[in-house]
Amino acid sequence: MDIQVKLQALGWTLPEPVKPVAAYVPVKQAGDMLYISGQLPMRGGKLLATGAVPSAVSVEQAGEAAGQCVVNALAAIHAHLNGDWSRFMQVVRVGVFVQSDNGCAGQPQVANGASELLAKVFGEAGRHARAAVGVNALPLNACVEVELTVQIRV
Repeated sequence: MDIQVKLQALGWTLPEPVKPVAAYVPVKQAGDMLYISGQLPMRGGKLLATGAVPSAVSVEQAGEAAGQCVVNALAAIHAHLNGDWSRFMQVVRVGVFVQSDNGCAGQPQVANGASELLAKVFGEAGRHARAAVGVNALPLNACVEVELTVQIRV
């Protein structure tokens, strides 16, 4: 699978992996599982959207930002696998954290921005278990953060 070609067909570009903003590693492998640290919606070194949903960022904008988080997670996986996507088996779980105003119930729709992109890129292997959680703040005031767990061939 050429992940870069697949993403380009969907209008996305696989970037260089985003450098951690604190004391953690982007990917941790345990057996055949990869745990990808939470990714922010960074593109070109800048956050796509900051602030709470829906007062500062619409649900639709936050969903697009969640897609960018997934692309950044794929960049981290790409680097970990040295570009060998033949080792990829499936996305197991996605965690989506949405900076939310009190009373906001749009977290599932924001998370769909991540889930739908994974399904388009990987088909059935992109379908996953998921949590969509509203929080009062995220690093760098990001509107959304996405973490992934994927299974690979060892």
